[in-house]
Amino acid sequence: QVQPVESGGGLVQPGGSLRLSCAAPVSTFSRYTMGWYRQAPGKQRELVAAISFSGITYYENSVKGRFTISRDNAKSTVYLQMSSLEPEDTAAYYCNPSTYNSGSWKSIGSWGQGTQVTVSP
Repeated sequence: QVQPVESGGGLVQPGGSLRLSCAAPVSTFSRYTMGWYRQAPGKQRELVAAISFSGITYYENSVKGRFTISRDNAKSTVYLQMSSLEPEDTAAYYCNPSTYNSGSWKSIGSWGQGTQVTVSP
């Protein structure tokens, strides 16, 4: 199964910004909501934002007002603009096609390598 390819991570100071990109397989991108997930050391992977094919968005509470998810359907690419970054945002970030059912999100594709975001003075 073709994996997504994430990019754009890096080291940034608190309060800074980064823009992540994810090139997703066309076969899944055009059919599913796309989610951005993150996994910090010692913690479970969690969804932070999602966007449907039509552009309906969802944000986890801790990133509302700071992160913006968008997608370019022609390029099969999903973006995550992150602003006002905090040390707690430090994690590896991944994208994946996702579904929402019975009150929870579920990733349904293969995981890529992710892109590391480190927020530190």
